[in-house]
Amino acid sequence: MMLMMKIELGEQTIEFHVEYGSRKKISIQINSTGLITVKVPNGTSDEVVMNAVKQHGQAILKQMDAIEKTREAPKIKEYEDQGKFLHLGKYYMLHELIETTDLTEEELKRDLKKFYFLSCKKVIAERIKIYQKQLKVKPKTIEIVESRTKWGTCSSDKELTFNYRLAMAPIDVIDYVVIHELCHLTHMNHDRSFWRRVGSIMPNYKEKEEFLGRYGQAMTL
Repeated sequence: MMLMMKIELGEQTIEFHVEYGSRKKISIQINSTGLITVKVPNGTSDEVVMNAVKQHGQAILKQMDAIEKTREAPKIKEYEDQGKFLHLGKYYMLHELIETTDLTEEELKRDLKKFYFLSCKKVIAERIKIYQKQLKVKPKTIEIVESRTKWGTCSSDKELTFNYRLAMAPIDVIDYVVIHELCHLTHMNHDRSFWRRVGSIMPNYKEKEEFLGRYGQAMTL
């Protein structure tokens, strides 16, 4: 069994999965994408879980900050006609993506982010239709959001979110995140049955994970 919980650590709200199982101790794991999983013995109360996370709060924030820094752009973006930006895995000049005439840098940033949000919404909707049929699942809601550390999430209420920056990734990488979150509709944790389900649709999913870990830092504004 797996649940999603939230906690306030300093000035940040941190989401984490709680995975219950036949174990004796509580362990906290954070993967390269910023997904926090708290593994606890069956029957552990919410209070004990929250206290365990609070106890390791500083270490969690430090690791999350390190993950965020690895995603920072390797160089300053050039918001001008000839500036290059990723869209669906390829680089385009800024004027190929949005109208740039007589706009300030702040206006260009605003319009480019809006472009990515709309593009991501369109692509995710298209890919969801394909894979929800294959997986025989249906999310309750789908939302495009801005996230510092997560490419996608699935709540216990079957609500999916996707990071707008996915619009910068190749379609096959977007597909991986879509499949990943759709599989969570029936397998909330990352156990063997979950990964078998992901692999049944995308056998080379590990390559997509590695792509996000290696090139995710370039997929930013």
